Amino acid sequence: MTDTFLNLTSTYGVWVVVLSAYLSCLAIPIPTALVMLAAGAFAASGDLEFSTLLPAAWLAAVLGDQTGYWIGRGAGHRVIATVGRSPKRMALIDRARRTVLENGGLGVFFSTWLFAPLGPWVNLTAGVAGLGWLRFTVWDVAGEAIWVTGYLSLGFAFGDQLDALSSLMSNLSGFLVAALAAIGFGWLLRKRLAAPHVSRDR
Repeated sequence: MTDTFLNLTSTYGVWVVVLSAYLSCLAIPIPTALVMLAAGAFAASGDLEFSTLLPAAWLAAVLGDQTGYWIGRGAGHRVIATVGRSPKRMALIDRARRTVLENGGLGVFFSTWLFAPLGPWVNLTAGVAGLGWLRFTVWDVAGEAIWVTGYLSLGFAFGDQLDALSSLMSNLSGFLVAALAAIGFGWLLRKRLAAPHVSRDR
């Protein structure tokens, strides 16, 4: 599949980038990060225009997130009832729901680039939860700018080492998620231990 998407990117250029960026925001399993890295590499070699790629990919990602949000507003409960039959997917939806309820727009922001696999479900649950459209959009636009610019720029700078770069980004993403989870758990544990002890004796 990887070779297929690389060949498609080299052949159809910005259209493959746009389509993959949009569909990945709707939880379609597409290796969009690899497509972005490859597109950046092709831009470095002169086969694609970076100045065209960047706004096109960013706009596609934002539109994909907006689509997910409005699906959530209009039919979110029905969609969740359908796709949530898979326990693994339901776990992602529950995590996305907590992210929105506990962090609001900031959760949307981080889901676009730091916790990207959670992003489509955050879009959906943000709509279901009634997170304000303007608040959602402001944080989403900022987050997608980081994600798109980061991957395209890395591909542009290190495109001759695409395989190694793709593997590194995958490992780094996993490391960041694990590190942040550990920090969050430590913070919650410290908060609980610091809470005043309430005796149960009557």
